Amino acid sequence: MLRRKLLVIGIGAGNPDHMTIEAIEAMNSATVFFIPEKGEEKTELASLRRTIVERFMRHDSYRMAPFSVPKRSRSDAYEQDVREWHDAIEQVHERTLEHELGEDETGAFLVWGDPMLYDSTLRIVDRIVARGKIELDYEVIPGITSLQVLAARHRIVLNAIGKPVTITTGRRLAEDLPKSAGSVAVMLDGQNAYGEIAEDLDIWWGAYLGMPDEILVSGRLADVADEIRDKREDARREKGWIMDSYILKRREEG
Repeated sequence: MLRRKLLVIGIGAGNPDHMTIEAIEAMNSATVFFIPEKGEEKTELASLRRTIVERFMRHDSYRMAPFSVPKRSRSDAYEQDVREWHDAIEQVHERTLEHELGEDETGAFLVWGDPMLYDSTLRIVDRIVARGKIELDYEVIPGITSLQVLAARHRIVLNAIGKPVTITTGRRLAEDLPKSAGSVAVMLDGQNAYGEIAEDLDIWWGAYLGMPDEILVSGRLADVADEIRDKREDARREKGWIMDSYILKRREEG
């Protein structure tokens, strides 16, 4: 059985200044950085990872190993699409670890935000371990999430007093919002799901958080929903991709 050492490092929402000391120390114990490449429209994300490595490494005994990330199908069968996508990513990761990482080296995946919040890297690593072809000794280093940055940028507390916070996706918002007694934080909304909500809510929205082209909008949902949608569409058209999140609160709790 192959034995490999791996670090899964949260690198924050896009601003290198949000790197934690723990993450920087972990990076400096790595010798191979795996850089995911997701097509021409997302080359900026790969470039930012390289920038972070070059900025914080205190030695030059490392190398970068780029790899191509399979694209996910966009059919109506969402969960099946995700399972098949994870299967494909697992195969790519396993091949990459097998061929790009030696037994005396330490590899690192640099995960946007935090590895424990809406990211598939840890699930993929667990699946590789379960397959048994590679024995992985791996460590996880947390990072600053987009929701932390979003709340800080808007100068708000994420929760209402004495109330819970529900973290969900745009796909599930219509189902989760009515059951929530407090704030709702939404990630991965590709459908502008907030625009379908009839309740009287406040929204705090942000895109490209921590990056130079960060965009922020807040206000009464009914008043700013169209503005958010237009800014999302303009930004996606200009950059080819978008990463955004938002927080919803019922107005009497806001």
